[in-house]
Amino acid sequence: MFRGVLPSHNIPPDAELSPSNGICLLPGPIRSSVSWHFPSPPGNVKQLLLCREVNHFSKCSVNMSQWNQVQQLEIKFLEQVDQFYDDNFPMEIRHLLAQWIETQDWEVASNNETMATILLQNLLIQLDEQLGRVSKEKNLLLIHNLKRIRKVLQGKFHGNPMHVAVVISNCLREERRILAAANMPIQGPLEKSLQSSSVSERQRNVEHKVSAIKNSVQMTEQDTKYLEDLQDEFDYRYKTIQTMDQGDKNSILVNQEVLTLQEMLNSLDFKRKETLSKMTQIVNETDLLMNSMLLEELQDWKKRQQIACIGGPLHNGLDQLQNCFTLLAESLFQLRQQLEKLQEQSTKMTYEGDPIPAQRAHLLERATFLIYNLFKNSFVVERQPCMPTHPQRPMVLKTLIQFTVKLRLLIKLPELNYQVKVKASIDKNVSTLSNRRFVLCGTHVKAMSSEESSNGSLSVEFRHLQPKEMKCSTGSKGNEGCHMVTEELHSITFETQICLYGLTINLETSSLPVVMISNVSQLPNAWASIIWYNVSTNDSQNLVFFNNPPSVTLGQLLEVMSWQFSSYVGRGLNSEQLNMLAEKLTVQSNYNDGHLTWAKFCKEHLPGKTFTFWTWLEAILDLIKKHILPLWIDGYIMGFVSKEKERLLLKDKMPGTFLLRFSESHLGGITFTWVDQSENGEVRFHSVEPYNKGRLSALPFADILRDYKVIMAENVPENPLKYLYPDIPKDKAFGKHYSSQPCEVSRPTERGDKGYVPSVFIPISTIRSDSTEPQSPSDLLPMSPSAYAVLRENLSPTTIETAMNSPYSAE
Repeated sequence: MFRGVLPSHNIPPDAELSPSNGICLLPGPIRSSVSWHFPSPPGNVKQLLLCREVNHFSKCSVNMSQWNQVQQLEIKFLEQVDQFYDDNFPMEIRHLLAQWIETQDWEVASNNETMATILLQNLLIQLDEQLGRVSKEKNLLLIHNLKRIRKVLQGKFHGNPMHVAVVISNCLREERRILAAANMPIQGPLEKSLQSSSVSERQRNVEHKVSAIKNSVQMTEQDTKYLEDLQDEFDYRYKTIQTMDQGDKNSILVNQEVLTLQEMLNSLDFKRKETLSKMTQIVNETDLLMNSMLLEELQDWKKRQQIACIGGPLHNGLDQLQNCFTLLAESLFQLRQQLEKLQEQSTKMTYEGDPIPAQRAHLLERATFLIYNLFKNSFVVERQPCMPTHPQRPMVLKTLIQFTVKLRLLIKLPELNYQVKVKASIDKNVSTLSNRRFVLCGTHVKAMSSEESSNGSLSVEFRHLQPKEMKCSTGSKGNEGCHMVTEELHSITFETQICLYGLTINLETSSLPVVMISNVSQLPNAWASIIWYNVSTNDSQNLVFFNNPPSVTLGQLLEVMSWQFSSYVGRGLNSEQLNMLAEKLTVQSNYNDGHLTWAKFCKEHLPGKTFTFWTWLEAILDLIKKHILPLWIDGYIMGFVSKEKERLLLKDKMPGTFLLRFSESHLGGITFTWVDQSENGEVRFHSVEPYNKGRLSALPFADILRDYKVIMAENVPENPLKYLYPDIPKDKAFGKHYSSQPCEVSRPTERGDKGYVPSVFIPISTIRSDSTEPQSPSDLLPMSPSAYAVLRENLSPTTIETAMNSPYSAE
């Protein structure tokens, strides 16, 4: 969000000060004052403009389906998009190369160094082509920006091409999540709390007060300089009198000069008291602002980060917090410098009732304490620990697999660049929590620098840390002799020391709790633990949380479940889908009421099933991600609908109307049900045996829907699927997802390549005419079209049906 400069406000002194009281001059030499300058504050953080505001870019590319949708979003969603585009992947490049970027498989490249290297080279080639085009147009600004971007990308990712694939993949995924959120009519309780108007109002108040404090310190800086000038003038006049002869000192002119000096001293005393009063008020207001608003704002950001880690809305506002922390730190350091100058002035000239000796030490102590407190809260984990191979499952770490984590110091001072070394460790001082012990391998000490971030913030990113389990007391390796528990939480701690302007400050911060796994099969349950922890508590370090995990409201949990779909597979859940999930978890259909326990979510089997609710849901997410993602994103999979509701929806529809839903009895299965009518007009429903990932690996689901055949009684095999619920022609819905054109049946005499008869997989089911219950279909039946044609010519449908139902047929 872009805001203008806030107006300044003068801070009135605590009390009315009068210079009328006479002050006795103290004779003695007065040394000249020495002035020293506090470094000027760093420049403003660069803010990117959204590409739709750059008219020149509008003609650069076409057919950018996802990017075009993004640019049509409301401003509140555009602000979210603006947050995750930086110099790692500038928005200009996203816009210029939108069509090319969206046709590359960045997710696969993020785990394949060879493919990532090729894509990075192609990305640079694409940039060179754009440079050649804009050079002809003589657009100097755009040419300059593209050259800079190319240099940054090549320098940053040349030695780590997989990282750019991870960055772009994450950006595209976040775009899909934001698009999904924008299209959802429901806003859950957690998201509502994050977008509270009172929170936004507090942010504005914090920024306003920080700006006012900064302006007040600038005014006391002028006051300090005025005092210095006034004291220098007094010093000069006083020394002039001191050098006069004794006879001249009794003259009327000298007497008048003494009166002038007395008035100057009165004015000096008044100004010292006024300046100290202003400084006291600055310290009071800074103390109040930090403890009542700024630290609360920081805690809110940390809670938003927790929510974002489990799929919720992106957390933003860290740059605004950095601006506030930095301005306050600069103001406090400048205030300390002013107090030191006052001390110098008091040393050179003091008098009875001088306020500086009485007040300066206490003010300096308070300002120093505020600086310590500010620094201790400014050391934050900007990006939580995450394995690059599983970017959507942060805080789950696998032994001997590298993970990344990024830290930031919210106080951005140029003197600290490359001077702050951060050390990472795991499970510091928590020896009683677990029998398992871990160490971090790889580079665990690094210096913070402004080059680690696109906006110049003081950051450090650890990219090569690996957790390794230590040997157990029995002498066997930890990951062999100890049982991995996915409810066991661990903490990664970061330590550093700041030495600045004579102060030494030790800082420490920790990641959110992480779960350690030894096998990727433990990932689903580990991720369930991460979800439950971060939706249940604001405590960032409760490592014994699962000794007695609290319950959560059903409304909150279902909101988080929708986030799993929007963040992982690009489309969240609507109210009807959430109602179905609520019914599976509880008898209540109103999912905004009631609570749910950890055991109900992840440990107890569903009624009549051999798996838990979370295992069932995670298998569906995996199925969508790997096999039916485009269909899910298009919204053509109803997915979560009970059999009863399914029949209610279909009963009044045209014969051949079907819908797609996830199986409730098979893990990771999807099925379709269609409606037709018997000869006497009776409505019938048919559900095919669920397709799992094994079957979908052999044939794409869209092709199955296109080629599916049913053999019923003596009828010729036909495809019963005509309209996707409610009334969308099947080919209109799925046509763009067909992997090939349907094959015409070939005669055996028509030779295929290399003398073979062409063959395809044909999904076929049989339905007996003497039964009202649908039969389970066979598996995908591998049969060549020509062979099937011969069967049709020489065998009756009844014979074919008998063979298909034989115990020796492929099941």
